[in-house]
Amino acid sequence: MATIPFLTAGRLIISIAALSNSISPYIADFNETHVYNPKWPPHARFHNGQTMSMGLLLGLTTLYYTWRPLVSALYGTGLYATKSAARDSTFNAAIIGSLYWITGISAILYPGTKWIDPEFVNSKYDGKLLGMPGQLPVFFMHVVFVWAGYALEARQLGALKAE
Repeated sequence: MATIPFLTAGRLIISIAALSNSISPYIADFNETHVYNPKWPPHARFHNGQTMSMGLLLGLTTLYYTWRPLVSALYGTGLYATKSAARDSTFNAAIIGSLYWITGISAILYPGTKWIDPEFVNSKYDGKLLGMPGQLPVFFMHVVFVWAGYALEARQLGALKAE
């Protein structure tokens, strides 16, 4: 039976993305453009709070699936997990870790949405990356980061030999 390494590059990458998933919505939204925007009606604030909380919980759930113990048997010298169980757990972590960012990418498709409110265009909140609205490459980067972590972890697991 193969021993699954605890600390791997794939798990670390997914964990960094998960922490960003939990923290970034609060960094991006707890300011004049969202939470403290006097033009926002109460129900818009409700949905903003819902979205921030969703980011936090998706990040925490991703961390759970990334690091949860996968015990399939106890053999003399330690605990062992199957490679397929470890891969499945990491795959679930990658799916969960992608959801917040994919919904951020898709949000622009709804009628009347814009990347930034008109009063904040050309302000400190109007960040552009690679000529695009700042959120778009950041959202894509997180999705790529999570799945790169999964690919590294799956590769690591595939390289393990049975003991």
